[in-house]
Amino acid sequence: MTHQSTHPAFRPQISLYQDWLKSNRGLAFDTYEALWTWSTTDLEAFWQSIWDYFDLQSPTPHTAVLAKDVMPGAVWFPGAQVNYAQQVFRHVQPAHEAGFAAIISRNEKGAHRELSWPELKRQVASLALHLKAQGLQPGDRVAAYLPNIPEAMVAFLATVSVGGVWSICAPDMGTAAVLDRFKQIEPKILIACDGVTYGGRDFDRTAVVAEMRAALPTVQHVIVHENLGGLATLPDTTRLADTTQRDDEATRSFEPMWLPFDHPLWIVYSSGTTGLPKPIVHGHGGTLLVALALKIIHNDVGCSYHPNNWGERYHWYSSTGWVMWNAQMSGLLNGTTCCIYDGNPGGSKDRPDWSTLWRFGAELGVTFFGAGAAFFANCMKAGVDLTALPGLRSVRALGTTGSPLSEDAQRWGTQQFKALRPEAEDIWWCNISGGTDFAGAFIGGNRELPLVPGEMQCRLLGCAVQAWNEQGQPVIGEVGELVCTRPIPSMPLYFWGDEGNKRYLSSYFDMYPGVWRHGDWLKIGDNGGCVIYGRSDATINRHGLRMGTSELYSAVEALPEVLDSMVVDLEYLGRESYMPLFVSLREGITLDDALRARINGAIRTALSPRFLPNDIFHVAEIPRTLSGKKQELPIKKLLLGQPIEKVVNRDAMANPACLEWYQRFALERNGRSPNSLNRLV
Repeated sequence: MTHQSTHPAFRPQISLYQDWLKSNRGLAFDTYEALWTWSTTDLEAFWQSIWDYFDLQSPTPHTAVLAKDVMPGAVWFPGAQVNYAQQVFRHVQPAHEAGFAAIISRNEKGAHRELSWPELKRQVASLALHLKAQGLQPGDRVAAYLPNIPEAMVAFLATVSVGGVWSICAPDMGTAAVLDRFKQIEPKILIACDGVTYGGRDFDRTAVVAEMRAALPTVQHVIVHENLGGLATLPDTTRLADTTQRDDEATRSFEPMWLPFDHPLWIVYSSGTTGLPKPIVHGHGGTLLVALALKIIHNDVGCSYHPNNWGERYHWYSSTGWVMWNAQMSGLLNGTTCCIYDGNPGGSKDRPDWSTLWRFGAELGVTFFGAGAAFFANCMKAGVDLTALPGLRSVRALGTTGSPLSEDAQRWGTQQFKALRPEAEDIWWCNISGGTDFAGAFIGGNRELPLVPGEMQCRLLGCAVQAWNEQGQPVIGEVGELVCTRPIPSMPLYFWGDEGNKRYLSSYFDMYPGVWRHGDWLKIGDNGGCVIYGRSDATINRHGLRMGTSELYSAVEALPEVLDSMVVDLEYLGRESYMPLFVSLREGITLDDALRARINGAIRTALSPRFLPNDIFHVAEIPRTLSGKKQELPIKKLLLGQPIEKVVNRDAMANPACLEWYQRFALERNGRSPNSLNRLV
C-alpha cells in the first residue's frame, strides 16, 4: 500500500509559530538568533507562548510559568493539571474523521497493522481499567519489556492515563542489564513479551521473563504479550490481548485523570561511568511541552489532519531501549500518524539488506524519515540505491541523531534524493542532539536556515546552550563543554531513590554548580551552526545507544581470568566508532581466541551485541588514580591524539609507569601501522 500526501507545499512550522507570535503577542524577530535570544532570556514568555500556541488544557489555572528559576529544582506551571494521554486523546475524533490512522506498524515477517484513533483509545481505556482493578495507584511503577510494536504504546498510554509511572526496556537487553534498572524502581506490574524477532531469527524470552519476576519481589501482577505465539505459557500471568478487549460503557466514557504538572510520567535510564544506571524521572507537563516545541516547531512534523500537513506520516526508527522511541510516540501528542518498524533495519546476517527500512518508508508513504546517524552511514557503505524506490518521493525530511552525522553520509543522502526527484529542492536534514537525560534536544533543525553538511543548524528555542572553555567562559568558533545555563521544563524531576539528589547533582552540576554540563564537546559557529565532537566523558555511545562503562566492567570482570578492564569509545566527529577493550589477566593466562570469545559472550549476554568491542588487548595494568578510579577519559583523550602531559597528572596516579604502554599504543594507532601492536604487550 502506498500513501501519498496531497499537500506537498507545506509551510514550515517555525514560520507558522512566528506568524502567531506576531499576531498574538506583537513580537517580530528579524533573525533566528534574535528569536532564540528572546526565548532563552524571557523563559516565562516563551514557554507560556508554547502552552498557548498548542492550546494546552488544564481544569485549574497555573499561578506562574516558572515559579522557581534554579537548576536543579526549577518549578514550572504550579497549579496546572495535565495528562500526556489526555493530550493524545484530543485528536481521536478529528484525526479519525479525516481518515487517518494513529499507528501503522510493520515487522520483519511482513505483518502490517493499522490502529485507528478510536481503537487506540478503546484499547488504552480497557487496559487502564484492568490496571486499576489490579490495584495500580498514581505513582506506582509499571515495568515493560516489549519491542517497538503498537502494544507498547497502548501499554504506556494506559499506565500514564491513571497516574502510573512507566518504564520500559528493550527485549534485546540481557537479564542483568534489565534487572539493574527495574530493581531500582520496585515496579508493581510487569508487562512483558514472550519473545522477539530480529535479523530473521526468533528469540524466546520466556526464561528471561521468569527470571525477572523472581528477582522483582514487588511485582504483584504479570501481563504477557504473545509476540511470537505458540511458546510455553508462563504460569500465573494474564494475556495482554485479554486486557485490551473490553468494549463497554466504562471504556467509552473513560477519561485520563488530571495530574499535577510535575507528576512523574516515566523513568528512563542513562548509564554513567560508575554504579548502576541512573533512573531518571521526567514529569507529564514538562515532557509534553518540550516534545511539542521540538517535534513541531523544530523537527517540522505537523498534525496529519491539519491542511498544512495533510497526510503527515512520521517515522523514526528506534528500539524501545532508546529515547527516540519516546520521541516517535510523541507524534501522537499533535495528532500525527506514527509509522513504526519492529526488526533489524539492515536485514539479517545471512542476507544483509540496508534497503529494508527504506522499502518500509516507501510503501507507507512516510513524510518524515528518521534514524540513527550510523544507519545512514551503513546505507552509504552498502551502496543502497534509493532511486529504485519511487515511493520515497513522499519523504520531505530526514532526521538523524544518536551520534554525529558525517558530511559524507549527509551528502550521500542528499544526492540520492536529488536523483529520486530532480525537480525538487534538496532534501532537508533535521540533525538533532540532546539526550535521554531531559527527553529532548539542545541542538537541531530549522527549515528556514541554510543547511551545511556536517553541521546542525541551530541551538533550539528555550535552550540556553553555550560552549564553555576551560575557564568557564562562552566561546564561539572553538570547541568547548556543552552547557545549558537556564532550566528547561523537561529536565529531570529527580533520579528515583536518589537521596539528597546526590547522583543528580554529580551527573550534571558538579563541574559548574547551577549550570547543566551535558558531557559533549560542542563548537558553535559564527553562523549559529553547531558541531558535536563526541562525548567529553567516558560514556560509551554505540549506534546511538549510551551505556555506562560500569555495566560492561561488571560483565567482563566476572570472568575468573580477568583481573581488571577498561574500555574507551573513540567515536569522534562522525568517524565510525572504534571501541577497544583493555584487559589485565591473571598470572599465566594468555589472551587467546577462546578467551576473547568468552569475554565477548559475557558482554553479549549481560548487555547487548551492540556493545561488543572492536578489539581486545592484553595489558599489564589498567591506569588508576590514587583514589582507585579508572583513567578512562585521559586514555580516551590520549588515543584521540592529545599529548599525554595535557591529559593526565602522573602525580595523581597510583600506577603512572603503566602509561608508557598506552602512549605507544596511541602512537601506533594515530601514526604508524597497527600491525606492530602485538609487540607492545
